[in-house]
Amino acid sequence: IDVDKKAQGQQATQVTILLNKPISYVSGQAEDGHEPAIVLIQPQNRWRDDNARFFFHPSQLRSLAPAGLLDIDSTGLLVLTQDGRVARQLIGEDSVMEKEYLVRVNYTGLNQPAPPGQLTRIDDDDPVTTDVQSVFPPAMLAKLRHGLSLDGQALKPAGVEWQNPEQLRFVLTEGKKRQIRRMCELVGLKVVGLKRVRIGKVMLGN
Repeated sequence: IDVDKKAQGQQATQVTILLNKPISYVSGQAEDGHEPAIVLIQPQNRWRDDNARFFFHPSQLRSLAPAGLLDIDSTGLLVLTQDGRVARQLIGEDSVMEKEYLVRVNYTGLNQPAPPGQLTRIDDDDPVTTDVQSVFPPAMLAKLRHGLSLDGQALKPAGVEWQNPEQLRFVLTEGKKRQIRRMCELVGLKVVGLKRVRIGKVMLGN
């Protein structure tokens, strides 16, 4: 099979853009009066230490789509690409690409009675906001790692560990809608801050 030279050239000009998404922007289409993250892709917002050979051109915004979503309340690494090969690696059905998040949490407790000798439910109006690690049951941390289901499907094993007493580090290889927030709710945690810091080998820059 010979690939047409024009097609090769066209493929070489497809861009993939890494964006540090702030809160209050949606990843994809505009919704509920909130702007899509693509509006932030402007020449003046380019990272000054970027050494990619591409200069900004409006054609780079054409067919530029997010490869994996970050919800409106989340920040951090968002990949937008014109290249279907890149999108497939990140979010294709067979993708096992790791995605790493830093997640700040409060502990509201569980909605069912605690087993004897364990913590009882904490009032939602008075959550634990400092040193959450000291009150969060180790058995629930184990459940976050493996044993939870969403939408009737068992979740794949996840890497979950304490980064500091108020913040967890999650490493996932799947991406269900609002997955981390929903996982946390199932074990009595409330997410108060979520930042994606890595996809595969690509870290969020400075």
